[in-house]
Amino acid sequence: MSTADQTPTARPPRGSRRVLGFAREAVVWLAVALIGLAVVGRLRAPDLPERAPAFALPDLDGGTVRLEALRGRPVVLNFWATWCPPCRVEIPAFSRLAARRPDVAVLGIAADGTPETLRAAATELGATYPILRGTPAVFAAYGVTTYPTTVVLDAEGRVVHAHTGLMLDPHLSFALASSGLGL
Repeated sequence: MSTADQTPTARPPRGSRRVLGFAREAVVWLAVALIGLAVVGRLRAPDLPERAPAFALPDLDGGTVRLEALRGRPVVLNFWATWCPPCRVEIPAFSRLAARRPDVAVLGIAADGTPETLRAAATELGATYPILRGTPAVFAAYGVTTYPTTVVLDAEGRVVHAHTGLMLDPHLSFALASSGLGL
C-alpha cells in the first residue's frame, strides 16, 4: 500500500485542541476547588454531640416546627443569615435538594429578620423549604458561630455530617452520600 492510498486521520484544528486542553484543565481545577471547600468546611464545622439538640422554632406562617416531630426521616439544617452572601448563594441548592429528595426534611434556620423580611428573602432567593426563626439558644446548642453552617441528621436524630461554609449541589450530594443517606 502506497503512502498516497492512506487516508489521513482527522485531527482537530490546532486552536480547538488548545480550547479542549484549557477546558480539561479548568474542570480539574474546579474539581480540586470543590473538594478543597468540602474539606475546609468539615474542618471548620462545630463539634456536636452524637444526638442533635432538640428545638421548637417558629416558622414564617406562625406555626412551630419541633425537631422531634421529624424523627423517622433525615433532616438537613442550614443555619444562615440574610446579610451573608454565601448563605444567599447556596439557598437555591437547598431548594433543589428539597425538590429532589422529598424524603429529607430541609430546614433553613435564620439568624436574623422578622417574619416579613425572611419571607421576602425566601421569595427573592427561591427558598422552597421551611424557613425558621432561630434563637441564640439554638445557635449555641449547635455551636454555630459562622454562617452558613449546615448539619445533617439521620432518621434517628444523630448528627452524621456538619459543614461550615458554602455548600452547593455537589457538596450536598456528597454530604448525604457520605452520611449513608444516598444521593
